Amino acid sequence: MSDSIERLYQAVLAARHLDPATSRTARLFQRGPSKMAKKLAEEAIEVVIDAVNGDAHAVVRESADLLYNLAVLWASAGVKPEDVWREMERRELMLGIAEKLPKSPAKLPKAVASRVSSRRPIVALEGRSLRKRH
Repeated sequence: MSDSIERLYQAVLAARHLDPATSRTARLFQRGPSKMAKKLAEEAIEVVIDAVNGDAHAVVRESADLLYNLAVLWASAGVKPEDVWREMERRELMLGIAEKLPKSPAKLPKAVASRVSSRRPIVALEGRSLRKRH
């Protein structure tokens, strides 16, 4: 699967400077990170709705759209797929599985809590202040 995502990411990089009139990817890059983030959120919501409705085929289609928009946002942010894979490996080493880390180190076992890195602020998205993790 990581090979497929790497190919998708490379295709996004190759298309970002194409004519926005003919390339959806170039159009997203032209419109900027806020539009990219909005499209990603829309696709995530569509996946959730289809999953709740029990439409597995729609979940597959919308998941592909979600991954495409995630790759576009990664490329815009300067994030490479291997950066994400490294984070997944780090979590697996810390927790034994690649799961989302708790917000608070207090919710982690003591041996793991001491290894959790600090978090840094991120960009505001559509006027809302958010935090970015590294």
